[in-house]
Amino acid sequence: MSTSGESGVSGLEVRSIDYVPLDERHGRLWHLGPLWFMSNAQIATLAVGLISITEGGNLIWSLLAIVVGTVIGTFFMAFHSAQGPQLGLPQMIQSRPQFGYLGALLVWLFAYVQYAGFNVFNSSLAADALHTTLHGGVRLWVVVVTAVALVIALVGYDIIHKAERFLTYTFLVVFGVFTVGVLVNLHYPPGSFDLGGFRWTPFLAQFGVVAGYQISWAIYVSDYSRYLPPDVTVRKTFYWTYFGSALGGIWLMVLGTLLAAWAGKDFETIRTINAAGDNVFDGFGAIVLLFASLGLISVTALNMYGGSLTLISAMDSFRRVRPTLGVRLLTIGLTAALSLVGALAATADFLQNFNDFLLLVLYLFIPWTAVNLMDYYVVRRGHYAIAEIFNPHGIYGRWGRHGIIAYLVGFAVMIPFFSVGKLYVGPAAEALGGADISLFVGLPVSALLYWWLTRSVDVAAETRIAEAEAEALERAAHEHREP
Repeated sequence: MSTSGESGVSGLEVRSIDYVPLDERHGRLWHLGPLWFMSNAQIATLAVGLISITEGGNLIWSLLAIVVGTVIGTFFMAFHSAQGPQLGLPQMIQSRPQFGYLGALLVWLFAYVQYAGFNVFNSSLAADALHTTLHGGVRLWVVVVTAVALVIALVGYDIIHKAERFLTYTFLVVFGVFTVGVLVNLHYPPGSFDLGGFRWTPFLAQFGVVAGYQISWAIYVSDYSRYLPPDVTVRKTFYWTYFGSALGGIWLMVLGTLLAAWAGKDFETIRTINAAGDNVFDGFGAIVLLFASLGLISVTALNMYGGSLTLISAMDSFRRVRPTLGVRLLTIGLTAALSLVGALAATADFLQNFNDFLLLVLYLFIPWTAVNLMDYYVVRRGHYAIAEIFNPHGIYGRWGRHGIIAYLVGFAVMIPFFSVGKLYVGPAAEALGGADISLFVGLPVSALLYWWLTRSVDVAAETRIAEAEAEALERAAHEHREP
């Protein structure tokens, strides 16, 4: 669906955390499909499918765990995506109605660490792939990858959507051939497809990691749907996001499981992909790696873009920020610099340890997604006074005690179920043989507690305030249009 506002947005994106006025809404709803397909269809996602195999599970039950975990985890992130067109706001700024003007800083800090951390992995992996195929040194390619991603993030929303659509079409060809080659040419250990080889612990571990990985996209999603007009409907926005992300995730995670089962203890992401590609025909492994690096560059740009929005949100909590092009340039540059320094300093041991740390960061978003979705779909049913979100003394307050309490309680009850490699295994997880089901504890506890605490919220009064401020909101948004 296109709107007349499409022609009014060109060049470098100016908007950041501010509301997108109705006459600037543009784009087609189906663009969400390839964007979220390609965001997941990159080789960093491939590693998520290794858990069960490395913990002794067989292939068939690993594949089933991936599919079921993706189906459930993507459900939550897709509902976040549907908030974007209705509110015209990026994702993390929407935390203020639940956590308060200052209280939301807590989740924003964790979000920013996640953006920067994932970029360390993504840019390092892309640089390794480029060095393997084109040579020149990993450090050089880290700089190149960061610089290209920086340019994409600076131009902003529209070029990110266009890049992901182009990469999706190319992915279907390159990885289509690669996947067929993996299925046909590779051989798997005896018992790989034996349904009688079920083991509860690796199945639960794979299921939990996959579902948690999909939920981790929740902090991004409405950043890339907020320019769509509100009449695209919640249902259709959900569908395009859900099926795009789920299909991309399942494809790459399944591919990772197949490659891990084939390579066994010799598995190493870049070398194994290269070898499997050359099994199709000589030199095809290099083609796969070169294309894979483009996918990693694109998701690095997504992280820079989202990190910039989160950083601006945090700055705005201390001092009102006029969202301009200059602010975007500053915060994207800082985010890129942090990612670059981290990637250049990373070692093999550091990356392994930091992966465990990122799992801890992901835990921090499970109660957040429960609170945010419960508030949007059940408590306030999509009715927000958007101008009040930017008012430090507005109706949502400086500290949202209901959201903070529900978040902290939900996180606390998850702790016994945490399983983070060598860092920490909770007593409940230990009793399950190391399987991590913490998200299935934290989600319902946080959601139900938040619903119970917010029974007295006067949604009708907030709706009246929103209606009274609607005209001023549109006018203020236009005043912020020019840098």
